[in-house]
Amino acid sequence: MPKDVAVDFALILASLPFALGIVMFGLGLGLALDDFRRVGRHPRAVVVALLCQVVLLPAICFGVVLAFRLSPELAVGLILVAASPGGPTANLFSHLFGGNVALNITLTATNSVLVVVTLPIVVNLSAGYFLADEAALGLQFGKIMQVFAIVLVPVAIGMLVRAWAPRVARWLNRPVRVLSVVVLLGVISAVLFAQRANLADQFLSVGLAVLAFNVVSLLIGYGVPRLAGVDYRAAVAAGFEIGIHNTALAITVALSPALLDSAEMAVSGVVYGIVMFFTAAGFGWLVTRRARLSPAEPVPVAARQSSARNLSARRANR
Repeated sequence: MPKDVAVDFALILASLPFALGIVMFGLGLGLALDDFRRVGRHPRAVVVALLCQVVLLPAICFGVVLAFRLSPELAVGLILVAASPGGPTANLFSHLFGGNVALNITLTATNSVLVVVTLPIVVNLSAGYFLADEAALGLQFGKIMQVFAIVLVPVAIGMLVRAWAPRVARWLNRPVRVLSVVVLLGVISAVLFAQRANLADQFLSVGLAVLAFNVVSLLIGYGVPRLAGVDYRAAVAAGFEIGIHNTALAITVALSPALLDSAEMAVSGVVYGIVMFFTAAGFGWLVTRRARLSPAEPVPVAARQSSARNLSARRANR
C-alpha cells in the first residue's frame, strides 16, 4: 500500500468511533424514557425477543460458522454481527410491513444498553474458541469501557437533547439520519478498500454463511414469538429487530485499532449489511402475504381504527 494511501486509511480507522458516535446519537434522538417503560407493558413480547437476540442468535451463529467452516477471523466477525443490536433500519422495515414499531423502538433502546455487557462476552468467548493462539485479541476491560463510550454515551446525549430541546431534536433528526447513512457507506467503503486484494475470495467464503444466518434470524425472530403467543404485529417487529443488525457497530468494533483491529473480521459485517436489505424485503413480503391470505390473522390497527371511525360516522348520521 503506498505511504500516502496508508496514512489516509489510518485516518479513516481513527475516525471510526466518532463516526459510530454520530449513528448512535441519531438513534438517541428518537428515544425517550417511555420507550424503556414500555417493557413493563408488553413483557412477553420484549422478553421473548430479547432472549432470541441475546442468547439464541449467537448460539445459532456459532453453529452456522462451524457448518460453513469459515476462517477464524470471518467466524468471529459474523458472531460479532449476531451480538450487535438492531437499529433504525429495523424500525423502518417494521413500519413498511405493518409491524409494531413501538416495540421495535423499545427493543432497540433496551438492546443498546444490554450490548455493552453482552457484546464483549460473546466476542471474548468466540475469540477464545476460534483465535486461541492470539491472546491479544478480544475485548478486555479497557476496551469494554470504549464500547460503552461509543455506544451508550452518544445515545444518552441524543435522549437528553430530545427531552430538553425537542424542537432542536426534531430539527436534527433528519440530517443526522442522512449523515448516519453516509457514515455507514463510508465504513463499508473503508473495509472494501482495506480488503481489496482478498475481497472476492472472502465474499465467496462468507456469503452463503451470511445468507443462511440472516434468513434463519428473520424466521426465528418471527416464529419463536408466535409460538410463545405474541400477536402478529409484535412478531413481525421482532423478526425485523432480530434479523436486521447495527452493522455499523459490528464493523467499527472489528476495524478500530483500539478494539479488535481486524479488517478481515469486518468483512462479515459488510456482507451482512448488504444482504440484510434484500432478505428483509423478501421476509416482509412473505409475512404480509400470509397475513392477507389467513383469516385468522388480526386486522392491522390502522384498518381497525378506520372501520371504527366509519361506524361512528354512520351512527351519527342516523
